[in-house]
Amino acid sequence: MSALTKSLTGRRRTWALAVCGALFAALLAVAAFAPLPFAVAHPGPTANVLGDSDGKPVITITGAPVREPEGELRMTTITATAPDASVHLTDVLGGYFASDQAVLPTEAVYPVGDSVKEIQQHNREQMTQSQHSAVTAALGHLGRADEGIDIVLSLDSVGGPSAGLLFSLGIVDLLDGDGHGGDLTGGAVIAGTGTIDADGTVGPVGGVPLKTQAAKRDGATVFLVPRDECDAATANLPDGLRLIPVTTLSGAIDDLRALAAGESVPGC
Repeated sequence: MSALTKSLTGRRRTWALAVCGALFAALLAVAAFAPLPFAVAHPGPTANVLGDSDGKPVITITGAPVREPEGELRMTTITATAPDASVHLTDVLGGYFASDQAVLPTEAVYPVGDSVKEIQQHNREQMTQSQHSAVTAALGHLGRADEGIDIVLSLDSVGGPSAGLLFSLGIVDLLDGDGHGGDLTGGAVIAGTGTIDADGTVGPVGGVPLKTQAAKRDGATVFLVPRDECDAATANLPDGLRLIPVTTLSGAIDDLRALAAGESVPGC
């Protein structure tokens, strides 16, 4: 091969590499600014179901005497980018490397509905059903379903079913405490998450690693987690936050009573 031919070949390779580099840079630029099908979530607000939210009681009970508990039962949430928000590559990368954020497929966060309005309606319906189940489970556990007790649950800023367990525990604490004159919480700040069925079965909810961070941030020392989500809960678990796995309302109540009495309770 002549020196001229070698020179031309070398130039072609240089130009090819330059073109490939330019195309790659262009693709990166497009990817950086193109919206991606992900949502970025982080620890959301918590609410003490034994207290007030937005200026009104979370749990209002009429038709029966109500206790004045000293502890707190905090339901936990996550906050995610809106379903119609534009999430870009920089957001995804930032969320991936941040310990207080999670990047999830949009359909994992908003599995139902094509519009913001449809999703909001679905979340409201889930919350309403969760509230009915929480009341039924709590009164059923106490054996007071036929006593004419009226219970209204109000937590307007939260949707979905994940507060069910905490609603039921709050009702039990307000009506019966630990069953022996004391608080079900033992006066501590207890947080948690979990759906509730009318028969008291506790179900998984998702977003647990972020909810444990929200719980610790707002003063909780104990976190009630659906047993099936123990592994998720131990990921990035904040120091000083104790996990108690639960499968039923009655089991959660037994564990809280044992905890308040200084007895051993299960852990993840």
